Amino acid sequence: MNNLKYQMVIQWSELDNCFLVGFPDFPGQEWRTHGDTYQLAVANGVEALESLMIAYEATGDAPLPEPTVCNAA
Repeated sequence: MNNLKYQMVIQWSELDNCFLVGFPDFPGQEWRTHGDTYQLAVANGVEALESLMIAYEATGDAPLPEPTVCNAA
C-alpha cells in the first residue's frame, strides 16, 4: 500500500506494559494494535493500517476517512 497518509499514534501503556497504536482518523479505532518495542509497534501499526484500509474498501459501507494533514512549511 502506497497511500498510508493517516496518523498513527504510538503511546506507552503502563497498564498493558507495551506500546499501544491507534489511528485517530478512523472513528472507533482508539487502540488498534500494540508492540513490546517501539519498532514492533510501528511495524504492527503499518500492518494494522493496511488491513483497516482494505476492510473499509471491501465493505463499501463507508468511504475511507480523509487523513489529517499537517501543513508545516
